[in-house]
Amino acid sequence: MKEKRSQGRKQTAVRASITFPSDLYETLDKIAKQKKVSLAWVVRDAVEKYVANEVKQGRKGRRL
Repeated sequence: MKEKRSQGRKQTAVRASITFPSDLYETLDKIAKQKKVSLAWVVRDAVEKYVANEVKQGRKGRRL
């Protein structure tokens, strides 16, 4: 796993390859274009919200 240092940030980033069903990918792409952001930004935003919700619900580290 490769780590990258973000410019001006102390956090590191890890690149991941994710496969989506084509209909979900198309929807994500449309959302990104409407918001004028990258598809990667849309996915990161969604994942951050999902993780925050899981932690809030006390599911951190548990199998769903």
